[in-house]
Amino acid sequence: MARKRFKAPKVSTVIGRGTVIRGDLEFEGGLHLDGRIIGNVSGIEGGGSAITVSEQGAIEGDVRVDVLILNGTVVGDVHASERVELASQARVTGTVHYRLLEMAMGAEVNGQLVHVSEEAPRRLGYDGEQDEEAASATAEV
Repeated sequence: MARKRFKAPKVSTVIGRGTVIRGDLEFEGGLHLDGRIIGNVSGIEGGGSAITVSEQGAIEGDVRVDVLILNGTVVGDVHASERVELASQARVTGTVHYRLLEMAMGAEVNGQLVHVSEEAPRRLGYDGEQDEEAASATAEV
């Protein structure tokens, strides 16, 4: 089976080394982080958000993006709707929610790895048939 090669979106924002941002950050497109963010980082939904955190980069807060490419540090939970790439210097303290995960030797996760599928799981009732109440509740979420 041939794997489709991933291509990160073009970087439109760079936060340089020595720069510290205190507060939540919302962005669209590609973000490259060499500095430090103390706050939550979120990609605009449907904006193809991707963040690349270099060895010098650090985030203290939750991360919600489509794609995370990490070679630095995240202290907080990660929610990636598409993929997470953890390079050899990556350090995560928190839960990593991912659909596709690539992890290099030396990367470290101090927390849980939670796989998130694209579709909601099918729930069965006590009789083995699909539970209509659970199915409708899942569809509303």
